Amino acid sequence: MSETPRIPGPAITLDELPLRPELVGSQPYGAPQLDVPVRLNTNENPYPPSARVRAHMARQIDQITASINRYPDREALALRADLAAYLGFGLTSSNIWVANGSNEVMTHILQAFGGPGRTVLSFTPTYSMYPEYARNTHTRYVAVPRRDDYTLDADLVVAAVAEHRPDVLLITTPNNPTGTITPVKVIEEICERVDCIVVVDEAYQEFTEFPADSSLALLARFGRLIVSRTMSKAFALAGGRVGYFAAAPAVVDACRIVRLPYHMSAQTQAIARVALAHRNEMLAQVDALRQECQELQEWLRRAGLEVVPSQANFILFGRFADRHAVWQEVLDAGVLIREVGPEGFLRLNAGTPDEMRAFREAISPVIARPGVLVR
Repeated sequence: MSETPRIPGPAITLDELPLRPELVGSQPYGAPQLDVPVRLNTNENPYPPSARVRAHMARQIDQITASINRYPDREALALRADLAAYLGFGLTSSNIWVANGSNEVMTHILQAFGGPGRTVLSFTPTYSMYPEYARNTHTRYVAVPRRDDYTLDADLVVAAVAEHRPDVLLITTPNNPTGTITPVKVIEEICERVDCIVVVDEAYQEFTEFPADSSLALLARFGRLIVSRTMSKAFALAGGRVGYFAAAPAVVDACRIVRLPYHMSAQTQAIARVALAHRNEMLAQVDALRQECQELQEWLRRAGLEVVPSQANFILFGRFADRHAVWQEVLDAGVLIREVGPEGFLRLNAGTPDEMRAFREAISPVIARPGVLVR
């Protein structure tokens, strides 16, 4: 991982600074960013926008520079209207909130509904940033284990809510890093039985077998439900930093209170709107990536590995006696995957056919050796 360049200055270390107590000993979050031929570690879409779409983005940016001396639309109303039209379900711009990636979306939610003396509840294993969102907003974080197959049912969730009394309940579907889904009917039952804010993180929803089967359909019934999405994954816009959620207008207004002024740049709003205008083209590779993911799961199983059934664009697989050693050998062969999730497992995302071929060639000699896999 690259480090921040050092500049001359006073001789002081991080340990000598008056950090908040809960930050002492912490490390910055981030998957390794290494210059290798094949990168399959951050669940990105490997297909960039076409030349036609990029040219449209460039034209929009050029137009914006004529008024770059002015602040952008602080409410991002046009982008929110476009996102509402994309999602459907009768949503309007008043139902949509948008921010710089789903990271900022989640931070806004916890700034509004978490905080000192309040609790957010999630279910492990899950996205490793959730505890950091909680820490950074002074919200107590509680995590309850999922079922042995990494799924959730309503009784498990409701029992956890009864025990921990969270202010915010966080359910990720498909879940990262396992790829397992929580059916909408389960989300519906949970919403009927709890009274806290329920956040359903659908960052990878477009990659599921039935992407239209979304908790968005429940928003008309449940005023405390929030459905979070991102343009980083399916829309291949990870560098654009656009996350958003759909909820009741009052929930949007709550996040408008805590957001920083002009938090979405004019450039970001413009690029996202171009991507949505070309949504069919931008999403054209989703089916291919879903198929690559399913085929790779079958290949891994035939090779003797344990694979968690995934409905996302990534796969959690193992079990390895020494997963770090396997990660390093695959990296030495020019393929970067992710050392994350339960002990003994690794994760990779679906890539192009050439990238999938490179991964299979990199890992095949490793898993063929006795003792590498835990049988």
